[in-house]
Amino acid sequence: MIPFTRVEGRAYPLPFSNIDTDLIIPAVHLKTIRRSGLGQHAFEALRSTDDSVFADPAFRGAPIIVALDNFGCGSSREHAAWALVDLGVRAVVAPSFSDIFASNAFKNGIATVELDHAAVESLLESAKTDSIVVDLESMTVTVGERDHFTFTMDPFRRDCLLAGLDEIALTLSHDDAITAYEQRMGI
Repeated sequence: MIPFTRVEGRAYPLPFSNIDTDLIIPAVHLKTIRRSGLGQHAFEALRSTDDSVFADPAFRGAPIIVALDNFGCGSSREHAAWALVDLGVRAVVAPSFSDIFASNAFKNGIATVELDHAAVESLLESAKTDSIVVDLESMTVTVGERDHFTFTMDPFRRDCLLAGLDEIALTLSHDDAITAYEQRMGI
């Protein structure tokens, strides 16, 4: 997993609550266990409209999404996180997240940043024209000199994201202790 310290760039402004995993990646694309290629289908229903932010070249490759409450609700499909990673998204900023989505996002290197409604509304407006910075080291989201928001995150998740440790890498970081245990147990 790529370490996450600071991400800067345009953000897809999605001023909607309850963006579910079916909107993120439609069920028709869940017939794969490959993580690559799903980004082209991310937000397919939104992409089909002419005025979609996904059709605007200014947002192509944006590493951040700003949305409203309950982002990632719906089914527990990890494909939603895979699709976002494949799309190039490294952070999602919203007032709240589905627990399962937040867990899947974390396991795939996406920072889920919770800010209050006023901050998110401000970021949704700023995202239309300005670059946004999500800094995990300083625990801030900023827009130039005018907006500066602080957030909190579970320390374990923050440390893993900063170090780029997924579950396998975290386990392997204890290789010496595992090997010593196996030797003591005769495994």
